[in-house]
Amino acid sequence: MSQTIMIVDDEAKLRDLIRVYLEQEGYRVVEAGHGREALYVARVEKPDLIILDLMMPEMGGYDFMRAFSKEAETPVIMLTAKLEDQDKILGLELGADDYITKPFNVRELIARVRAVLRRATKAATEPDLLRAADIVLDRAGRTVKVGEHYVDLTPSEFAILATLIAAPGQVFSRLDLLDRVSGEAYEGYERTIDVHIRNLRTKIEPDPKNPIYVDTVYGMGYRFAVRKPAGA
Repeated sequence: MSQTIMIVDDEAKLRDLIRVYLEQEGYRVVEAGHGREALYVARVEKPDLIILDLMMPEMGGYDFMRAFSKEAETPVIMLTAKLEDQDKILGLELGADDYITKPFNVRELIARVRAVLRRATKAATEPDLLRAADIVLDRAGRTVKVGEHYVDLTPSEFAILATLIAAPGQVFSRLDLLDRVSGEAYEGYERTIDVHIRNLRTKIEPDPKNPIYVDTVYGMGYRFAVRKPAGA
């Protein structure tokens, strides 16, 4: 059965162009012209991945992500004409997995789509349960439990934590983690990992400013390293 990709953009010509390339790759494609329409289409069609423009009438991409992230954990690739890092960071903090800046090469976008979807397939061949310290990650159930509490992670945060927990003490560079998250490492995009790491620490660390799980190895990357909390 073909995987379903939803394109959300107010430019009909751009949607048509992306749709042609996706259908040539064998994907089923559904479309929406703005965020409000996208909410309805996503609820009905349940896409496997969403390609989302940020600047749209009626409901923009940011508002769509705020609303839809409460209902599903569908991977999102942002399309943005903005160059400011803060705009990209906001999208990533809202749960987007990747971004590409307009104008872009459609073949690069398709490569990213394949990479994100390939990640999900690869995860199915790996152990379902991973345990380290007092964290339990369940790939099959898509859950993470820290101590006695469950935490909600975006697909990218989940993939990063799974990678780190599976190899405690091993240092992963930003490009290593980007490759695990998206399936390919893109020079210039590795700093998106820093945003995901910051969000992940906010959710799992007792004190995000003094992490005991996700450790920074300066000049190299990140690792899963357990240290006892102060006073323990």
